[in-house]
Amino acid sequence: MVLVHRVGALVVAATIAVFGILGLAGGLGFFSTEGQPVMGMSANGLLSSISLLTAAVLVVAAARSGRLVSTVMIVVGVLFLLSAFAHLFVLDSDLNVLAFRLPNVFFSIGAGLLLLLLGTYGRVTARLPVDNPYYLDSHRHDPAAAETVEPGPPTAAEAIVDESMAEAERAAAQGYATADQRARVADMSRVRTPEDRRRVWLSHDPTPGAAPVPGVPA
Repeated sequence: MVLVHRVGALVVAATIAVFGILGLAGGLGFFSTEGQPVMGMSANGLLSSISLLTAAVLVVAAARSGRLVSTVMIVVGVLFLLSAFAHLFVLDSDLNVLAFRLPNVFFSIGAGLLLLLLGTYGRVTARLPVDNPYYLDSHRHDPAAAETVEPGPPTAAEAIVDESMAEAERAAAQGYATADQRARVADMSRVRTPEDRRRVWLSHDPTPGAAPVPGVPA
């Protein structure tokens, strides 16, 4: 996801940077409303400079963090779309300070939509995975959300407990479990997560200070 944000931003930045460099290299008038053809579009010095500045912002954001470049792409994408629709009303007028023509409008719409798509990838959807960094960030103070994150691999001590629990469940299923094993298995059936199952198992050990499990007798 972060790689998509960064690579996408760099690709768009490279495209508009080439456009800006070619425009400035051609010695275009800075505020000319006529413009000159560059990469199939029209450009003047001001548009070329803005293109280079936008490319630099995308590159810097991509270098800083995936979260930042995602936000920047969304903002720049919206600005591209607003610029495209605004210039539809000023084409062939003195207000067309960026020397836009229809190809520029089409490019701005396409670039804006692409930036929005890349910027919102893995960030804006109806249901984010619980391990998604944006989900975790928005639910960092939600205990219920924190409990849904997949646990890491068990430690050596936890693996020993897991093996003991599995053996007790096998014994209970096959009818040769001891009374202690039957009691542990019955109590473990009341909880769901591996962590709680281990706590239930260990609560039956004669260890002082064992943490009780809510709803489960010690």
